Amino acid sequence: MRRLIFQPEHDQFRESARRFFQKEVAPHGERWRAQGHVDREIYKKAGEAGLLLTWAEERFGGAGISDFRFEQIIIEENIIHGEIGFYINLHSNLVAPYIDALGTPAQRERILPGCVSGDTILAIAMTEPGAGSDLAGMRTRAEDKGDHWLLNGAKTYISNGFLADLIIVAARTQPDQKHGLGLFLVEAGMPGFDRGQRLKKMGLHAQDTSELFFNDVKLPKENVLGDPTSGFRYLTRFLAKERLVAAIGSLAAAQVAFDITLDYVRERRAFGRPIGAFQHNRFVLAGLRAELDAVQTLIDQCVLLLNDGELSGEDAAECKLLATELEGRMVDAGVQMHGGAGYMEEYRISRLYTDARVSRIFAGSSEIMKEIIGRGLGLDERKMG
Repeated sequence: MRRLIFQPEHDQFRESARRFFQKEVAPHGERWRAQGHVDREIYKKAGEAGLLLTWAEERFGGAGISDFRFEQIIIEENIIHGEIGFYINLHSNLVAPYIDALGTPAQRERILPGCVSGDTILAIAMTEPGAGSDLAGMRTRAEDKGDHWLLNGAKTYISNGFLADLIIVAARTQPDQKHGLGLFLVEAGMPGFDRGQRLKKMGLHAQDTSELFFNDVKLPKENVLGDPTSGFRYLTRFLAKERLVAAIGSLAAAQVAFDITLDYVRERRAFGRPIGAFQHNRFVLAGLRAELDAVQTLIDQCVLLLNDGELSGEDAAECKLLATELEGRMVDAGVQMHGGAGYMEEYRISRLYTDARVSRIFAGSSEIMKEIIGRGLGLDERKMG
């Protein structure tokens, strides 16, 4: 289905972005997957190409584009033509916006130019061993020592944790308050800050995921991001956009899986005819085609709502739930239709399958998405009496 939300300037930008990912990213994917992380230089190349923080003000080196459709295009083209493990989406759309929205003028002047150029790679650290997505159960703590903050604790499953130059770390600042958290800027090389091993994952092999440890890390007062007691509110404030970003990526990956599966079943023959000619395969792909178009339309509509400042948590949860669940069904069907070849890592459908499994977990699991949607319907036991 032809998508109606893009103008000629978006189409031109897509062509430019596509060329970048085809030339600078795709050729390195296999090597990056083997080494467990992308090269640092790819962030600098993306910065030179104007693909990092397109929304950042021109005085910081950005293009000053508030239209999220340009970032949507970057996410899609990286997944279709680049390497899903290159977490440009995390850098530009999940972490940097915290600094832009919550940072002081001095923090923004000091940090954002490097983020735009790719010299400063970003990460955010919320998840802890044993706590998972339960922010209220966070144990990493930051103590106000008068002229500095003292940070202690550990984080795990941190995307970009190995490469990151600057990490936004969530820590408990009010021990007696369930939501008494703060956000702190931890920079590479600070005494007491150590990275653990790069974690081995089922998929996303080119995307580095690490453990982080903080042992009496002295943080200057200028490394506090916003109000040191409002971290929980800040984190929930940015979740809707994070879930929309996840949905965009999942739907793009599902579309890739559909395209390569369709090509395969047209060519692969069994019992004297293409396997796509069998009614079962034809019906499965027909149903998935309809779902892909429907979910893409929902996502595109939510991108426009985000542009207008009207994207709700429930809308974003619907996008993430439907896109990630559809991605899971699509890659599974793709592997099945590829037969034995689908189980071989040399076939892209195999990598799409393993890469996709985490989509229904990160940025809020499918079960959490249903909770959010259900509560939005007024079905909240805490308020129903």
